[in-house]
Amino acid sequence: MTRSTERPAVTTPPTTDLADATALRHQLADQLAAAGHIRTPAVDHALRTVPRHAFAPEVPLHTAYANDIVATRHSDDGTVISSISAPWLQADMLEAARIQPDHRVLEIGSGGYNATLLAELVGPTGHVTTLDIDPAVTDRATRFLAQTGYDHVRVVTADAEHLPAGVVPDGGFDAIVVTVDTWDLPWIDALAEGGRLVAPLRLHGYHWAIGFTKDEGALHSDEPLIVCGFVAMQGAGAWHANRRTVPGTGVHLSWEDGTPLPVDQLATALGHEPTVTRTHITVGGQEPFDVLTLYLAGALPGFCRLEVDPDGGDGVLNPPPKHWPGAAIVRADSLARLATERLGDGDDGNGLYEFVVHGHGTHGHLAAQEMAEQVRHWQRNHRGALCPRITARPAASCAPAATDHVPHVFTKKYTRITVDWPIVPGTAALLTDRGSCNAG
Repeated sequence: MTRSTERPAVTTPPTTDLADATALRHQLADQLAAAGHIRTPAVDHALRTVPRHAFAPEVPLHTAYANDIVATRHSDDGTVISSISAPWLQADMLEAARIQPDHRVLEIGSGGYNATLLAELVGPTGHVTTLDIDPAVTDRATRFLAQTGYDHVRVVTADAEHLPAGVVPDGGFDAIVVTVDTWDLPWIDALAEGGRLVAPLRLHGYHWAIGFTKDEGALHSDEPLIVCGFVAMQGAGAWHANRRTVPGTGVHLSWEDGTPLPVDQLATALGHEPTVTRTHITVGGQEPFDVLTLYLAGALPGFCRLEVDPDGGDGVLNPPPKHWPGAAIVRADSLARLATERLGDGDDGNGLYEFVVHGHGTHGHLAAQEMAEQVRHWQRNHRGALCPRITARPAASCAPAATDHVPHVFTKKYTRITVDWPIVPGTAALLTDRGSCNAG
């Protein structure tokens, strides 16, 4: 392991700082418990015990105990490549991991702080291994773990795609917690039967922290999916967006799961006003609909993520997708994308919106109708469900992947991911008698 020649960043703080840190730590835990992120005494004790500020000495105390990430390492271009995760998400993932005293736990993606929380959960007779590919990250973790009295945590520098010999205990880990954004789950064999794996898994570019239990060699989710964001996996497990740019438009399409399609022919389609197909399905301004986009990603062949340069698009996509890339499908020389249209303020004053689908190109209206029908299907059958059930099976145990689109199946390098949608009948809100119409 590479050792840093820097002086340790943590020194003995004044008594007043210790008192302030303790108060802020309890205040943060109270906030997380009130919001439902802390649900068990063990996780509550861990978050009230571990000095988070000791792992973030570069920032003020109030920043270290804010309910937000603390960036700890950047690449040359300024991208965050290591951070202390937001406390609410750490609490949710620790609860999902269901760690008990004596457990043997692997953390993938190091930094030190989360490893100390795990160490508190497993107790003095348990064992925690924290692993990262970046020697600077593991060096930092090693120093801070020693300075805070958690030097019994094992720190390993390695590429998580291929765990080094001797890391996995006999019988496998009781829990694996992944704290970097991962496109695949190559750790099934390293997990004990009945063990828990919690990971932020990418499915067609959507990021979900998912809690799995290993049963008969496969992983089965049994927790609500948590929309999240983590620093990207490095090394052999790094994901690739398979991003394509439509010439002259500032519009980018990405296929992370599935085969990228040609996009040059879409330049003409995006140069004209779209058709608008109404779904008659509404959503509140503060109501998340990430589950719908995951459903569309599995239901529709040719599905991709759509982004527009802030100063690009030539106004052809109005309004452009906000925050997260939009949901879209490509059909030869045509494209359809999911959008929303504001209807009013809504009962809570945060806005009421209708899902609409914009169609571009000669057959854009047909692609839009296809997507709109899937939105209505989700509304009628799946919107009322708490969450879909996700199963990850080792690819080696599955039949060869089909070359045609298989609904709600994502083929990865090491695993085959299946998303099962419980049927909870609902009623689509019919807002108007209009069908599709031309915008503008």
